Amino acid sequence: MRIIRHTDPGYAEAIARLNRRAEAGAAVRDVVAGVMADVRTRGDAAVIDLAAKFDGTTLTPGTMRVSAAELDAAWNSADRDVRDALEASHRNVFAFARQSLRQDWSRVNEQGAEVGEVFHPFERVGCYVPGGTAPLVSTSLMTVTLAAAAGVPEIVVCTPCGKDGGVNAGLLAALKLAGAAEIYKIGGSQAIAAMAYGTATIKPVAKIFGPGNAYVVEAKRQAFGLVSIDLLPGPSEVLILADKTANPAFIAADLLAQAEHGKDSQAGFITDDAALLDAVLAQIDVQAAKLSRQALLRPVLEKDCFHILVPSLEDGARLVNDYAPEHLSLVTAREADILPMIRTAGAIFLGNYSPVAVGDFLAGPSHTLPTGGAGKSFPGLTVDMFQRRTSIIRLDQASCAKSEPVVRVFSRIEGLDAHGESVAVRARA
Repeated sequence: MRIIRHTDPGYAEAIARLNRRAEAGAAVRDVVAGVMADVRTRGDAAVIDLAAKFDGTTLTPGTMRVSAAELDAAWNSADRDVRDALEASHRNVFAFARQSLRQDWSRVNEQGAEVGEVFHPFERVGCYVPGGTAPLVSTSLMTVTLAAAAGVPEIVVCTPCGKDGGVNAGLLAALKLAGAAEIYKIGGSQAIAAMAYGTATIKPVAKIFGPGNAYVVEAKRQAFGLVSIDLLPGPSEVLILADKTANPAFIAADLLAQAEHGKDSQAGFITDDAALLDAVLAQIDVQAAKLSRQALLRPVLEKDCFHILVPSLEDGARLVNDYAPEHLSLVTAREADILPMIRTAGAIFLGNYSPVAVGDFLAGPSHTLPTGGAGKSFPGLTVDMFQRRTSIIRLDQASCAKSEPVVRVFSRIEGLDAHGESVAVRARA
């Protein structure tokens, strides 16, 4: 674990490296560009070949899609406690999403024109659900549920299958509950390309949602413009900013919960209290020894977990904004002072009794959040991202006449006399 103290000679240089911007390396960009071009050219054949190459799976166009029978079997075979948990999470996420939907509105402007906005769901969207070291059942709910709450009629999901061609039954049960219309057993950047360009098996979508590894995130970046993109959520991360009022056992537990995601995940702790720092380090050793995912946990703790002693919580808050964490846990007696300073976190968990895991699985807001510094530019996933906004403008002859003098000036400035005349001809009518 990296331990950085503000009294260390290299402190300024060390914290400067935590000022992140979301950008893929050249090697990732090149690999993804090749995948995108291949899928665009060869469609299903490329998707099948790439699945074999990257995931070791054998697919055909006929086995790519999850059948209705597979979905029903996954739901019916789920234990009662699993279904209860899925339904509890789904109720919270759906209710939060419905409350957040954008509503149509209108008003009359100064010249008497009626102006407003109307909101419609996208007709067809794609949601990516990662595979990796754990089946992200919760991600199914945190993306597809929002699409359903917005009224999207066609919800497509891509998720990688195992080498046996199967998809985790719990994940399928969650997708059925959330409202997925089509589910395909493909992952990686080839899944993003398939949803963006379309193939003989998969019709193209209008917008792509969901988290993934560096290759998935880069594929979404390269697909932008061809389709709309939600945000850039990559490997998971947590940052904790706390003062002496924090419970060190709780902080250690949150850091370890993050670390068990394994490769590429990051966990950081910032405090202005040296005694708390020491207590958290001791708790990590005690708690880590009891956990099951040691092979994934230990490399993260050694390479991607950092602890920083700062001169003040204000310095800590500035470092949080530089880092732009996916999840921020803020535990301080000075919450009213420090919270307004935080501007780039994907989601903020307040106080000792707000574990990030509740946000991951149950609370209501989507856990699909910007990572890798993308929080400086992107918010977390919200239901209105599944809505398409259209502005509405209606004038009568009186409001047109009242608008004409202003339009005439703009037309003269920009040298667009036909623009001015298009209003003047109506104003004179």
